[in-house]
Amino acid sequence: MSLAPSRVTLPDFIDSRPVSRYQYIVIALCGVVMFIDGFDTQSISYMAPHIAEEWGLSKQVLGPIFSAALAGLMVGYLALSPLSERYGHRRMILTSTVIFALGTLAAAWSQNVTELMALRFITGMGLGAAAPSAIALTGEFSPKRLRATFVLVIYCGFSLGFVAAGLVSGWLIPILGWRSVLVVGAVAPLLLLPALLRYLPDSLTSMINRGAEPNRIQAIFRKMDPALAVGPDITYEAEKRTDGQRTALRSLFTRDRLLGTLLLWLVFVINLGEFYALQSWLPSIMTSLDYNMGTVVTATTLTTVGGIAAAFVTGPCMDRLGAYVTLGTVYVVGFAFVALTGVAFTAPLWVLLTANFFAGVCISGGQKSLIALSAVFYPTPMRSTGVGWALGVGRLGGIVGPIAVGAALGMGWSASAVFYAMSVPMLVAGAAVFLLGRWVRSDNHPDRKSAESHSLARK
Repeated sequence: MSLAPSRVTLPDFIDSRPVSRYQYIVIALCGVVMFIDGFDTQSISYMAPHIAEEWGLSKQVLGPIFSAALAGLMVGYLALSPLSERYGHRRMILTSTVIFALGTLAAAWSQNVTELMALRFITGMGLGAAAPSAIALTGEFSPKRLRATFVLVIYCGFSLGFVAAGLVSGWLIPILGWRSVLVVGAVAPLLLLPALLRYLPDSLTSMINRGAEPNRIQAIFRKMDPALAVGPDITYEAEKRTDGQRTALRSLFTRDRLLGTLLLWLVFVINLGEFYALQSWLPSIMTSLDYNMGTVVTATTLTTVGGIAAAFVTGPCMDRLGAYVTLGTVYVVGFAFVALTGVAFTAPLWVLLTANFFAGVCISGGQKSLIALSAVFYPTPMRSTGVGWALGVGRLGGIVGPIAVGAALGMGWSASAVFYAMSVPMLVAGAAVFLLGRWVRSDNHPDRKSAESHSLARK
C-alpha cells in the first residue's frame, strides 16, 4: 500500500512508481496528437500533383505550397509554444487542435494558390503550438528511466501519421479527389477533442508553482496512485522553473553552452531539410517518372516505416554504444543510402524500395533520435525551451529544403542529380554530431557527468 508523506514532490513521485494506466492514457493522447500532426503535414505531398494538374501549376509553385505549413510550424514553435507557460499545456493543445482542424477544413474549399498557402500557414501554426506541449506533457508524466523512450514513442505516432496519409490518399484521391483528404484531416482532430477534454491533464509542475486548488492537484496524483492518502496537511512541491522564458532562452547562449546549441541547431536544420524535401517531393518525382500511384505510396511509406523501425534500434544502441557515436554513424550511413536512391531510379524496383527504406531509417529515424538527444543534452530548467527552439530553428531547413528541390527540378535537374546533392548534407550532419559528442565529453563541459550517466532508453 502506498502511503502519502506530509510532502509530495515532483518528479520524485513519478520516478519512484511504476507507470500507471492513467499515465499511459496521457502519453497515448499526446501520441494521437502527434499522429494527426504527421497526417496533416504529409498529406499535402500526395495531393500536390493533383492540385497542380487541376490548377495548371508548375513544379516551382509546389515548393512554396509544401513550405507554407512548415513556415507556420516554425512560428508555432518559436512564438506560440512559450504561451503554454502562461496558459498551460492542456489549454494550448486544445486550442491548437481546434485551430489546425478548422484551418484544414477551410483549405478543402480553397480556390487558388494564395488561399491554400494562407490556410496551410494557419494550420501549421496550430500544429507547431500543439507539438511542444504534447512533448512537455509526455516528459512530465514519464519517469526519468523511460522519458526518452516515451518521447521516441510519440514521435513514432508522428511517423504513423505519415503512413496513414499515404494510405488514405491512395484510397480517397482516385475516388473523391484531393479535397477529400483535407476533410478527413479536419474531422479527425475534431473527433479527438472530447477525449482530450475529458482525460488530458495540465502540467502538474505548472499547477503547483502557480498555486492551483489542492483538490485539483490531489485528483491527478490519485489517478496515478489511487492508494495515495490525501489530507489538508499534505503539501505538493515541484521543480522551480527558471526565472521566466527569457532567462531560459538566454541560457542557451552562455559561454559553456553556445557551441552545443549551435551544433544542435545545424543538425536540426539539415535533418529537417532532408526530411521534408524527401517526403514532399518523392511522390511528385516518382509520379513524373511514370510510377503508378500504388508504387508511389509504397515507396514514400517505406521511408516512414524505416524511421519507425529505427526507433527500436537506435535507442538501445545509443544507450550501449554512446548517443553521439550512434547518431553520427546513422547520418554517415544515410549519406550512402540517399545517394543510392538517386542511382536506384534507373534500377529494378526492389532496389529503389530498399534504398527508400534505409534512407528513411537514417533521415526519419535520425530525426526522432535527435529529438531524444536534445532532450537529454539540455538540463531540466531549460529543456522545453532548448528542444522547442531547436525544433523551431530546424524548420528553416524544413522550409528551404522543399523549395531548393523544387528550384533544382525547375532548372532541369534530373531526379538522380537531386538525390546526389541531398546526400552531401548528411555527411555534414554526421560530422557535427561527432564534434558535439567530443565537446560534451571534454573536461570543461558543464554537463559531462550528467551526459555520461544519462541513459536514453534505460528502463
